[in-house]
Order: sequence, then structure tokens, then C-alpha cells
Amino acid sequence: MKRFEFRIDITARQYLSYYRGSIRQVVVQCTTGATVQFPASLLTQFITESGVHGQFVLTCDDDNRGSELRRLTHR
Repeated sequence: MKRFEFRIDITARQYLSYYRGSIRQVVVQCTTGATVQFPASLLTQFITESGVHGQFVLTCDDDNRGSELRRLTHR
């Protein structure tokens, strides 16, 4: 199982591009310095009036399938 930890700060206005589908992938830099890309649809459950903010963990299997995103902290 792979684990990627990172922070996201996307304003509600910025999130519109993801919501409308013009941006389908999110690219973030992990706390380890690695870069990871995942489907923007994983953020949907975390959107608020102010956007998406917090520390997150993305987990997936060794073939990068079965991605699961969860928030570690709330802003």
C-alpha cells in the first residue's frame, strides 16, 4: 500500500475549474518532496464554501489503483 501525505489549499473560486471538468487531475507536492497526481473527483467530498483546505493522505495499492483520500486535519 502506498501512502502520500500533503497539504491542499484551493479556494472555492479555484475549485470551479475542477468542478466544471476543465481540470481533471490534481497535482500536489507531498511532505516528502515527491509529486503525486490524482483525480480531482476525489476532492468533491471535502469542498466547503471556502474551498478545499487541510492536510490529506492519499492511499492506493502498489499499482496506483483503488485510490482513497482522507483529511487528517481541519482548517
